[in-house]
Amino acid sequence: MTKPHQPWFIRRPLPPQVQRVHLIGIAGAGMGAFACMLQEAGYTVRGSDQNVYPPMSDVLTARRIPWMEGWDAAHLSWGPDLVIVGNICRKENPEALAAEARGIAVSFPQAFSDLFLADRAPVVITGTHGKTTTTALTAHLLHHAGLDAGMLLGGVSANFNATYRLNQTPAAPFVVEGDEYDTAYFDKGPKFLHYRPQIAVLNNIEFDHADIFDDIAEVELSFDRLMDLLEPSACLLVNGDDPRALARAARARCRVVKYGFEAGAALRAVEIQPHAAGADFRLIHEGIDRGLIRSPMAGRHNVWNTLAAFGVGLTLGVGLEALKAGLAAFKGVAKRQEEKGEVGGVLVIDDYAHHPTAIRETLAALRARYPGRRLWAVYEPKSNTARRDVHQADYARAFDAADEVALARPFAKRNDFPDDARLDLDRLIAEISARGPRARYLDGVDQTLAALRAEARAGDVVVFMSSSGFGGIHERLLAALRADESDPTPTQRQAGG
Repeated sequence: MTKPHQPWFIRRPLPPQVQRVHLIGIAGAGMGAFACMLQEAGYTVRGSDQNVYPPMSDVLTARRIPWMEGWDAAHLSWGPDLVIVGNICRKENPEALAAEARGIAVSFPQAFSDLFLADRAPVVITGTHGKTTTTALTAHLLHHAGLDAGMLLGGVSANFNATYRLNQTPAAPFVVEGDEYDTAYFDKGPKFLHYRPQIAVLNNIEFDHADIFDDIAEVELSFDRLMDLLEPSACLLVNGDDPRALARAARARCRVVKYGFEAGAALRAVEIQPHAAGADFRLIHEGIDRGLIRSPMAGRHNVWNTLAAFGVGLTLGVGLEALKAGLAAFKGVAKRQEEKGEVGGVLVIDDYAHHPTAIRETLAALRARYPGRRLWAVYEPKSNTARRDVHQADYARAFDAADEVALARPFAKRNDFPDDARLDLDRLIAEISARGPRARYLDGVDQTLAALRAEARAGDVVVFMSSSGFGGIHERLLAALRADESDPTPTQRQAGG
């Protein structure tokens, strides 16, 4: 499909004085966090959204940030100097139209860049997989080493118990998750093009975001544009094990540092040993064996993430011993192999994995971390990438490390993909089962809970994988298991084995 030509990205002039800021879509995870960041920086903040509910409603209330329900041009009557247009906002939105007429509408990535990155040293973490974990880890390592590092990521850092950290030191590093998703209805360029990286990380490139990209070539083009924006004084850290990432990095005019597992990487992990507490590996830095690195994170993918974060730290002058100490103190990120609780010997884990590569690596990591335990993979194919058939064959192989696989049937969306372009769940279940794991589909949260409640037994590990909250299934399962412990019925206990 030929798409109309679009400029790389859109930058609009900010008003000369900005003090009062209105956010359209304030209750979204990213926009809500940005509202808190603006307030902490001294701006007067208000916003609007539809169907505001916890946890963001609780966050905004606790911070005394007012919001208005729905969309109405009258919501701008309080006289904001700047209106930040969230990605959820469409061009017909009456508040956006009113802001456009006043010349004060800008995108979230531009506002963040202009208001917070202009006088700092942006460290931009990009790639299809690992952005959130690598951003959180990098910010934590720098902060642990004594640098006043800022942070903005698309998840909750357990070390900071926050999605952002606002630093105060001019020219200090600010670590930001650089998303390739488009910016706003008036700016179809990737968000990361706004972020002025002095250090950039390119971890990997695969096809994702099937709602805005037609094929892998369009994804690659987005990263090509980022490479072309890097100044000669910048530094690019690239995963040397990813051919697509390497091909993009060849365009960069700046210093390029490779990390990975293969010979030729400036930062190389060898002798990788996964275990129940995470993973160990030996670090080879510029040809010199720098000794054993002990990581609390499981999985090969997290070794790449660690190498990238170490690369940023070394580039900024942090010593290796300080990086190792920081890594040992890293607590992870919410919804990334996050242990939600264990009841009756059944361990419940929440994970964001929705792309087949992420599912494969996550399950392999959990298999190594919990050897000998029966592993349930409960997957909700909710994202547009998951619901499209482009990864049909890859999904069949992604669940090999699991014992039990339960798939939720993809729900229909307005303006959905045509039937012949959608993931064929029945075929996928048959293909997974043919490879070894027992696979089935379970319709909805209630049916899934009933099956797990009846069949899960002591020693099982249940990982829920979804790009959403999955209907709160994690806490509901734990509550059900607690109820069964208090008042077990023969049917429930016997069915569980």
